Amino acid sequence: MPLLGGIRPPIAVLCVLVLALAGLTAKVLGPGEETAAPKAVLSSQQYFAEDGAIALRASIDERVADLERTAAALSGGRPVKPERVLSDLSRAYQKWTGTTVLDLESGDVVAARGETIPLGWLDKGVLTGGQALTPRMVRLETGDVRLMTMAVLDWRDRPQQLLVASSSLSVPAINLGPFRSMAVVAEDGEVLATAGFDQAEALDSEQERKELAFLHKEMSRLADVSAERTEEHPVRAKEPGSRGYPGVSGSLVGGSYNGRVSTAGYASLASADPEDRKSVAAGLGLTVVSLLPVVEQQASDQGRELYGLAAAGVLVLLGLLAVTVLWATVQRPLLRLFLESRRLARGDLTRPVTVPRRGEAARIGAALERLRGRLGDGDDTGPGDAPRKRIRIGGRGPLVLTGALLLLWCVPVGLLLNRTDGSVSVPATMVDDQRDRTDLIADRLRRALNEAQADLVSTSHLIGAADEGSAGRLLDEALAKHSRYRALYVVDADGRVGARAGAEPHDWSRGEDLPLVRVSGKGGKVPVIQAGAPVKERKGSTLVGEIRVEFLNSLLARPGLGEVRVVDSQALTLASSGGFLAFEELPREILTDLVRAGGMRVGAGPVENGLLIREGKGVTVAAAAPFSGGGVTADIGWTVVSWQDAGRFQISAYEREDRSVLAGMLGLAAIILCLGWIHLVVVRPLRALATSAENLADGDLKTVLYPRYQDEVGAVVRSLELLRQQAQAHRHHQARRSAEPQPDGR
Repeated sequence: MPLLGGIRPPIAVLCVLVLALAGLTAKVLGPGEETAAPKAVLSSQQYFAEDGAIALRASIDERVADLERTAAALSGGRPVKPERVLSDLSRAYQKWTGTTVLDLESGDVVAARGETIPLGWLDKGVLTGGQALTPRMVRLETGDVRLMTMAVLDWRDRPQQLLVASSSLSVPAINLGPFRSMAVVAEDGEVLATAGFDQAEALDSEQERKELAFLHKEMSRLADVSAERTEEHPVRAKEPGSRGYPGVSGSLVGGSYNGRVSTAGYASLASADPEDRKSVAAGLGLTVVSLLPVVEQQASDQGRELYGLAAAGVLVLLGLLAVTVLWATVQRPLLRLFLESRRLARGDLTRPVTVPRRGEAARIGAALERLRGRLGDGDDTGPGDAPRKRIRIGGRGPLVLTGALLLLWCVPVGLLLNRTDGSVSVPATMVDDQRDRTDLIADRLRRALNEAQADLVSTSHLIGAADEGSAGRLLDEALAKHSRYRALYVVDADGRVGARAGAEPHDWSRGEDLPLVRVSGKGGKVPVIQAGAPVKERKGSTLVGEIRVEFLNSLLARPGLGEVRVVDSQALTLASSGGFLAFEELPREILTDLVRAGGMRVGAGPVENGLLIREGKGVTVAAAAPFSGGGVTADIGWTVVSWQDAGRFQISAYEREDRSVLAGMLGLAAIILCLGWIHLVVVRPLRALATSAENLADGDLKTVLYPRYQDEVGAVVRSLELLRQQAQAHRHHQARRSAEPQPDGR
């Protein structure tokens, strides 16, 4: 009798889930998708390109902001000679290849410094309209492309002057490793600048030179593909809910040469983030492409088709056994009770009730037989006094047995199958990428600190010529424009704080041997990071800016790098991509040793290091990159250290382990869903029904039985209620016959 609900739907759902899980198991535990390069390597190249795009974008935006801010500050003060403007600009910022000041009224060049800037691109459209003074990319006679940034110098009662600064579109000057290259690509796919190829051009081997020529061609071809793909809108380029980079990014697999396949990552400078709409770099249509040849991956999943099919076959077999147990011990007895109770309710009392062997169904069957005997022979007391049969195994027993059968598959698959240990093979490229990306973060952080100190130098020139009230106003404006500072203040020769803006200032220690960027506040909750710039017009005075730790933390957070920290020369934590305590030590001694090894000078200075750490069953990839390069922070002694569990990589061994755990968890979920369903809608109501049926057979004819479910159990309850009513009517009939007067002679 097909009914809505009852025992049949959960058993049917269990069958469907077992078959679906078996099919999924055959697929996910079988051979993985074969690619020429490991997916972990492709993801790493995408991350590398994103890091390069972030660094280039920040660099371009900083150049534009610095020029505009300097021009606005100069225009607010006394007029300055054009030569002085360019001189102060070059001393504060070493980021432009050439600078020029033009008189807008006459069009004459009144001052120039650095490389010659062509002016043929300057026209009315550049200086007026909605796109006025927007940075332009201009090609020089040498073929190089320069980014032209403009700002207006506007003094009262003097003709306006145009300040123009040119800068290259080069990628960050970091260690790219052997044969890794990066390129800046225009909207049409033209490669505007490259880095990395020049390191390989010094090779002597003819074979290596041929490979280098192959990589040049690959870079040009993949640059065209990347430029085409980055034309798509960042939101439409991603699946809903996908992680990550706000612009368009991805990875590509190119051709192969001599057993090595070219892999590339690309990332646009454009963004879908509303907070980034003011970015000048985002509107230039540039794309960063990272290219790296890797050893072509060999197929390692031979025979895994049978492996997945065997696991699926075992699941189907155990599932059939589990369903058979439920059918034989729960469904069949319940349907038999339903038929027997309906027969008795219709008045067919001739045949004995077929009583199931065990469980609540046996108790109900025995009660039905006692009721049949009472209604059939008219004896109202004998059958009711029969002893009850004690049933030790109830309806929960089959559920436990069914769950145990399915757990025989779920537990080994989820906890034992495809387990990894410390011997998992990790591509050497992953260690190199961890090291190079850490070096990129270190370079970006070093440049940000140098930029902060350069801003202070630029502001110090304005403060030196201002009174105390004007100096305070300048500091308030500078603090509002720069989110990197928590406080700005001027300290005189005696250590007293004059003009200030922002949070409460800390002490500024003096000394010729002290660096202009320093750390204090040891023992406190937050490291105090200060940058200073002497105010030359005020002898002994220093403009100090305190840099927010949150600003440094934001520069460290990048996907695919794990945990990233900045430590000082004593390996004590100053900033972190996650939570940290001020000046705490690194969590593992081997990381401290890695930092110390990176700080050792080799040749010209310290070098970055990468390390594959195998401890027990775990594998960790770590890297350390000390500060190196130019600027006031070159010798500060800081190091960026990063580490992450190799289990996060898209390596086949780890992916198989994850899929096995997923299959086991899905099987466990199916067990809980279906067996819990059966317990709620069948077993528990059946236990209550067994008690009510026994009470009815014992003579309790007053308790009305109400069916709560429209299923087999509910149908049995309705039949028992009809039997109760019949038994009650039968008792009343016997009582009336006993009360009637007996004839004489009897």
